[in-house]
Amino acid sequence: MTNQSSLVMPTFSPTITDYWQESFLTGDVLYRDESFTVTINPDLDEDSRVMVLELSDGRVMAVLTPELAKKAGLYQQQDLSEPVFRRKLNDAGVSLHGADYLFYFSKADKNELLQENLEGDLRRLTELDEATFSEFQSSVSEQDLADAQVELDHWAVFGSFEQNRLVSAASMYPWEDDLQIADLGVLTQTSFRGKGHARKAVRSICKHAYGQGYEPQYRCQLDNHASTLLAKAAGLSLFGKWEVISPDSTD
Repeated sequence: MTNQSSLVMPTFSPTITDYWQESFLTGDVLYRDESFTVTINPDLDEDSRVMVLELSDGRVMAVLTPELAKKAGLYQQQDLSEPVFRRKLNDAGVSLHGADYLFYFSKADKNELLQENLEGDLRRLTELDEATFSEFQSSVSEQDLADAQVELDHWAVFGSFEQNRLVSAASMYPWEDDLQIADLGVLTQTSFRGKGHARKAVRSICKHAYGQGYEPQYRCQLDNHASTLLAKAAGLSLFGKWEVISPDSTD
C-alpha cells in the first residue's frame, strides 16, 4: 500500500519536516502502527539503502530498499516492532552506523535568534583569513578537527575572537542540492571552552543562514555530550536520532 502517513511536528519549520517526511515516508508501507513505520523505497541511494529515524516524540520510522527487505525476511502484513526489525537486519548482516542527534531551531527560537544582537568579537571569515584559520587549526587536535569538519572553504564560516586571536569557528554547507537546509560544524580551542565562544559562533552562523533562506542543522554523535550541551545552549531543539547503513555493513 502507498504510504499516506505524515510527519507532523508543528514546533519545526515545514522545510525540516517535509525533508524528513520525503526521506522516510516515500514509497510503499511494509508495516505501520502508532509508534513504528517501515517503508520500502527502491530509489534510495547506495549509502542510505536503509535508514532509521527516532523522533523526539518517540515515534520511529525506517526505510529500506526492496532488496534489503527481502534479504532480511521482511514482508507485508507480518507483525513487526523496532527490536524485531533491528534483529532481522542484524541477522542478514546489515549493520547501522552510530546514530547522530539532529538539532534544529524551533519556530519560536528562530524568531528570538533573528531579533538578537550578538555581542562579542564575532565576524564572518573569508579566504583572507587563511593564515589566521591555519594557526587556529594547528592549535586543536587531529581528532577534534576530524569530528568537527570545520573548513574555511565551506559555504559560510564564522569565528569568535579573544584578544584578536581566533578561538572558535563554525562552518556550514548546504546539506543537499535543491534543499534549503545547511549543515554546520563547530570547533573551539580547548583552553577557551566554556566561555561562550562556540555558542556565539553557532548563533552567528545560524542567523546568517536564515538570512540566506536556509534552515540550520546541527548534528552530533550520541556520546558527544559536550556537543549536545552546546546545541541546547545555542538554542537548538532535539528533532530526533538518525541512523544510516554502515559503510562496513556486510549485506
